[in-house]
Amino acid sequence: MSNQTYITEFLLLGFSDIRELQILHFVVFLVLYLAVLTGNLLIIIVIALDHHLHSPMYFFLMNLSILDLGTISVTIPKSMANSLMNTRSISYSGCVAQVFFLVFFAVANFALLTIMAYDRYIAICKPLHYETIMNRRACVQMATSAWIIVTVYSSLHTRNTFAISFCGGNMVDQFFCEIPQLLKLACSDTYLGEVEVLILSACLGLSCFVFLIVSYTQILQTVLRIPSEQGRHKALSTCLPHLIVVSLFVSTGIFAYLKPTSSSPSGLDLMVAVLYSVLPPVMNPIIYSMRNKEIKASLRKLTGWRLFTKNKMSIFLL
Repeated sequence: MSNQTYITEFLLLGFSDIRELQILHFVVFLVLYLAVLTGNLLIIIVIALDHHLHSPMYFFLMNLSILDLGTISVTIPKSMANSLMNTRSISYSGCVAQVFFLVFFAVANFALLTIMAYDRYIAICKPLHYETIMNRRACVQMATSAWIIVTVYSSLHTRNTFAISFCGGNMVDQFFCEIPQLLKLACSDTYLGEVEVLILSACLGLSCFVFLIVSYTQILQTVLRIPSEQGRHKALSTCLPHLIVVSLFVSTGIFAYLKPTSSSPSGLDLMVAVLYSVLPPVMNPIIYSMRNKEIKASLRKLTGWRLFTKNKMSIFLL
């Protein structure tokens, strides 16, 4: 009989056993978490309130911000709570939930970035057909289809992960329930099915990556054929933030999962995990707000309107 039924909790890897460093870890993660919440919520609110931003590109950007909020909320709050309470445990069901949502948000992120590349391809390479192809109904259908497919995939992936037998104890060498670290605890004859799923996932990810490369190759060729420098700059300015976000997401993921695995936990493993799980949600709002004139203009308009309303109310009360 599989011994996984006897595991009621897992022990996560802590950043330090020194109490002062645990408090420092809590404060640093709290600042990062609040920054991500503030940045992404601002983007969501601005896009929702400004009707000038009700276009396919910003619709997908709003979905990306929602995914970023979910991505960082899966791992950081639990790690902060463990540091604050000086514990390392996570329940079996909590670990299952972490794996499901980690897979869900990671795959949904990549799927959405692929859809956004298709949106930019149609906008630049086929501008006359853009409104016909990327109409409101098509955008909602693409986003909804992606969310549904990713939900099914994440459910199957999570079920397959926890169908294995754990013979290596319950010590997870990471600050959250990471699938490669869980596979280290698996019996040698039960984790092969999950390895097959990971290979399939890699193939699907590679297919999306190839689509991204082909799309941006076509976009670059089209941009270079634009006669005016102003036209080329305007076309590139709509693609550059997305290209930076894609590069950040892919590079951190590749670095995290293709680096040589170590038999014992190390500081490098923790730093790499922080890099790919925290850095993209932190950087995405900065990239889009700094490189996008429409977002910056809407932010100024929103904050200016709030200040005007506040001053008007103060005068009225006086």
